Amino acid sequence: MKNITLSAEEEVIALAREEARRRQTTLNALFRVWIGELARRDERREQVARLMEDAKKYQAGGPFTREEMNER
Repeated sequence: MKNITLSAEEEVIALAREEARRRQTTLNALFRVWIGELARRDERREQVARLMEDAKKYQAGGPFTREEMNER
């Protein structure tokens, strides 16, 4: 694992540390999750696009009225 140095406003850091405490983790762990998600954003976008394209194969039989959609 490689170390990096970041700069941010003190208030932002304090808020982020408090959020980490609430989640019972560390600021470093939160950052690793965030940067991992950021790095894979395009990959996730492509996955969602494929899922949406695959979903077009299925038909629910609608359109439905409001009453029909709320029936159990």
